[in-house]
Amino acid sequence: MALRNFAEATRCGYAADLRHFLVHLAATFGIESVNEVQRTHLHQYLAELDRRGRAGATRARKIAAIKSFFGYLEDIGAISANPARGMPRPKQEVHEPRVLTEAEYSRLQEACRGHQRDRAIIQLFLQTGLRLSEVANLTLLDAQVPTNGIPSSIGAVRVKGKGRKQRSVTLNWKACQAIVAYLTDRPATDCPNVFLSRNGSALSGRAIQRIVKKYMAKAEITHATVHTLRHTFATHMVRKGTNLRVVQEALGHTSLQTTSRYISLAREVMDQQLQANAL
Repeated sequence: MALRNFAEATRCGYAADLRHFLVHLAATFGIESVNEVQRTHLHQYLAELDRRGRAGATRARKIAAIKSFFGYLEDIGAISANPARGMPRPKQEVHEPRVLTEAEYSRLQEACRGHQRDRAIIQLFLQTGLRLSEVANLTLLDAQVPTNGIPSSIGAVRVKGKGRKQRSVTLNWKACQAIVAYLTDRPATDCPNVFLSRNGSALSGRAIQRIVKKYMAKAEITHATVHTLRHTFATHMVRKGTNLRVVQEALGHTSLQTTSRYISLAREVMDQQLQANAL
């Protein structure tokens, strides 16, 4: 998996999916060698996942892991035929992303105002659209934050996104202000990560999730996750007229088509707000 330049989270997810698949093969068909796997085994495995009510996205991810695995075995000559070649992706259910309203994200910002570190984390998500892993792995060397106190100051962070692709994301003045305030009180430690726990170690992704969840509850926001903040950033940037290419670059999307879905979401948000705030 590492040879294919997958991100660490992808490698871990694929490894778990493959273990599940191999255990199923052994338990159901008595298969102990990858050379024994036939296309029918893959179809029966998918059918079993469907019977168990696994979502289309889950089945698609497992098939992606299996196809990558057998593709690798084929590349190194470990198998004579690839049973997963050309397998179609299962259809996925289409779910509209959850997006915070302006009132909700304002409450969230207010809820964390009294804690410099947590405020910086939430502002970073809202003002940049970074992924959870990107925030958790952010180091001091990755962050260029002006300390002159000028409101119009602009900074940047260098992050490693999906496929280990690096990009630079602008920090607007709100993000800069929150990060500078936190760094002023940040404990002195040899840990290079920007965000630290109470004992001076790097905050894990799971810990950041708990922090965001705590303030979501305090702000009375339901059915939202850390990833909701990424959708919120993108949707409201588009709604406010930010160029779609700029949003694409910030999010790290390879295709503009992926980013363009926020156009319809922005329209829905605008409709809702104009309806709710009728004069």
